[in-house]
This record gives sequence, structure tokens and C-alpha cells, in this order.
Amino acid sequence: MAGVSPSAKTFTPKQGQYLAFIHLYTRLHRRPPAETDMQQYFRVSPPSVHQMVLTLERAGLITRQPRTPRSIEVLIDPKHLPELI
Repeated sequence: MAGVSPSAKTFTPKQGQYLAFIHLYTRLHRRPPAETDMQQYFRVSPPSVHQMVLTLERAGLITRQPRTPRSIEVLIDPKHLPELI
């Protein structure tokens, strides 16, 4: 994980839930979630999940490898993530 300062990177409550899900899913399954995993958990459409992933990436909160499935990595210190609801 990159050392991103929590004061330098802020996120909305909804973005925090996605970040917490990605972090927890990665810890439990030893691999990052696919967009379909997030779609099922949050009960949203595929375009909604993809847009959130792009938004998180543009904000510098996650990194991922283009055209590589399950390559999302959270760049925020887990201590600063909200509890997953």
C-alpha cells in the first residue's frame, strides 16, 4: 500500500463504503473483488459500479491495472476507512 495521507485524500461516505468493501474482500478472499462482486454487494447496476471504480481511481484512492481483472488496490490506510455497513 502506498502511503497516502488521509488529510490529502478525502472521500464521500459512499466512496468510503466501496473502499471498505474492496479492502475487506481482499483480506477475506486474498484477491481483490471483481466489479460483479461489488455490484452484487451494493445491489447496483454494472455501469454504476464501473463509474465508482473510475471515480475512485481518478481521485487517487485506488489503483488498478487496465484490462486486468481483480487488480484493484486501495491506497488509503485501512485505519482511515469507515466500517462497512
